[in-house]
Amino acid sequence: MIVLKGYLIVGLGNPGQKYKDTRHNTGFQVIDLWSRSLGVHLTNRRFQSRNTLTRIQDKKVILFCPLTFMNRSGQSVRTCVDYYDLTDTEIIVIHDDIDLPVGRIRVVGNGGAGGHKGVLSIIKHLGSMQFPRIKVGIGRPRSGESIEDYVLAPFYSDEKKIMERVIRMAVKACELVVAEGVEPAMNKINCQNLANKEVRN
Repeated sequence: MIVLKGYLIVGLGNPGQKYKDTRHNTGFQVIDLWSRSLGVHLTNRRFQSRNTLTRIQDKKVILFCPLTFMNRSGQSVRTCVDYYDLTDTEIIVIHDDIDLPVGRIRVVGNGGAGGHKGVLSIIKHLGSMQFPRIKVGIGRPRSGESIEDYVLAPFYSDEKKIMERVIRMAVKACELVVAEGVEPAMNKINCQNLANKEVRN
């Protein structure tokens, strides 16, 4: 066991090229953009994940994408949490949220899974709901698709530009949580609506 004294930032998604640009892989997309902007690569394969250890605001941070598939994400997260002896509040989970419209992000300090199988798996393996989340809105189906088909499909063509801004804002939300804490991040991020073209970021 190693004491990290930092943050584990978990982006949720499914491994494999066919899932790369799907709505359910929004968490992976945030981590991948963040790692590129920091000039780091998720090359480590420990803990059934892609991950890297870096520093942000003089704090140690692990950027982490489980490779266990969504409904077993908690298995991967738990092995890393145990290895670094992390507390619940040192874990930040980024995931898609069907109950938020495209263009919205919500930072929360804790709560239930809201039907999200990846979050449910993490709650089950940690035995706790007391970890912060960055929820990224993906909206609901327009064309009668099943929820399963919808989350495993790419965004509609008119949403893609908005989602580019959303992913950048989700990175900013993570940085705010690390630098200032959950509540300041909530105050700055939760009021944003990036579907409004007048929003600046």
